[in-house]
Amino acid sequence: MARAGLTADRVTAAAADLADEVGFEKVSLSALARHFGVKDASLYSHVRNLEDLRTRIALLAGGELIDRIALAVAGRAGKDALRAFADAYREYALEHPGRYAATQIRVDQALIADTPALRRTAEITYGVLRAYGLDEPDLTDAVRLLRSTFHGYCALESAGAFGAPRDVRASWDRAVEALHVALEHWPKREQSVGGPG
Repeated sequence: MARAGLTADRVTAAAADLADEVGFEKVSLSALARHFGVKDASLYSHVRNLEDLRTRIALLAGGELIDRIALAVAGRAGKDALRAFADAYREYALEHPGRYAATQIRVDQALIADTPALRRTAEITYGVLRAYGLDEPDLTDAVRLLRSTFHGYCALESAGAFGAPRDVRASWDRAVEALHVALEHWPKREQSVGGPG
């Protein structure tokens, strides 16, 4: 493929595809340059370095993931919204393992603030959880519970780590049901009594 027509977006999309093929950690500027049939140096007109490329993949994938989740939860609330959210999350993680891995890296919060699709992640996630009557700091705690459960399950499933004969999808459905029950019966915070002492 010729150098003409290369853009940061094309380079990022190709890198995301490569991540799905070979794994996010194996994406390199050299491999990407080979894909486009150019020298490594040609890519530096479009991305600063490997860290910049990985951040771009993370932002692209995060936007794709929340777009899928938003479509799934639209018009739903409570348990139906939670299930739709969970299923969309899992499907994306299994279909796009390299892209999904990119969504787990730490990204500068200023970049997230400047990315409308990623700002929607908080809005949609918190919207689903507010239907359970949660407010801060419980909302943040609940978001962390969902993220760690979903990520842990998807990571283990992708690695083939579930060896029991029980159907993996059936266990996923039960895990989501258990999360729904936990959210409905979220433990009340203890009120502090008296002043500092």
